[in-house]
Amino acid sequence: MPELPEVETTRRGIEPHLLGQRIKHFVVRQPKLRWPVSPELEQLSGVTIDAVQRRGKYLLLETIHGTALMHLGMSGSLRICAADLAPEKHDHVDLILANNRALRLRDPRRFGAVLWAGCGELHPLLAHLGVEPLTDEFTAEYLLESAKGRQVSIKEFIMNSHMVVGVGNIYANEALFMSGINPRRAAGRVSLNELRKLVLAIKAVLKRAIEQGGTTLRDFVREDGQTGYFQIELQVYGRTNQVCHACGSLIQQIRQGQRSTWYCPRCQPE
Repeated sequence: MPELPEVETTRRGIEPHLLGQRIKHFVVRQPKLRWPVSPELEQLSGVTIDAVQRRGKYLLLETIHGTALMHLGMSGSLRICAADLAPEKHDHVDLILANNRALRLRDPRRFGAVLWAGCGELHPLLAHLGVEPLTDEFTAEYLLESAKGRQVSIKEFIMNSHMVVGVGNIYANEALFMSGINPRRAAGRVSLNELRKLVLAIKAVLKRAIEQGGTTLRDFVREDGQTGYFQIELQVYGRTNQVCHACGSLIQQIRQGQRSTWYCPRCQPE
């Protein structure tokens, strides 16, 4: 699944092609995605795209009449192409621009979404999202207050989108390694100093991933067709029984909340 860095990379890639452009109409070839494609999107015909934003893993195309929300789901990707380029099998939705270019959503598994929020409305899917990890609001003090008395593991805690958005499995594993925190520790038992290290690590690993184009995942390619390069720098994720680059111990793999977790038992002691 594309994570925050992949979505932010996509946002930055498509923004120059969309900002200030007038929308002609939407072409919907397959309306049955994770949720039905919102027919209200036709209200955007003839209006200009004023901003291309991201909230969590949602891309927001903002106009004077309302906002189109796009989610890439498990396997979705967006590309800028000629409006008359013949669609392929999994090209489900096109946003056609007045300059005869199109923003095309490809989604083989159809877990993505193209939804609508009217002007001034907050879509229900955005209403309960936590803080953005790359903003000043994401601090160790915020995590400490939110984690008080919580027995859930620190890894599952930072992956909870109600607490902080966009810290997916790859980046949670890497940030916990960077901060030297065992992923099984109860969130309420992590000290303020440790949380400061964790916040810095989360920000650093996400920024580095964005700078390098996102992590290469099986079904993800950037809008220009190039894959990301961050995966070659991973320290623990996916490295079961491989040598830790920092201490030489073997990376361990466990299961937490139906997800795999990787950590170094020496660098991240219990």
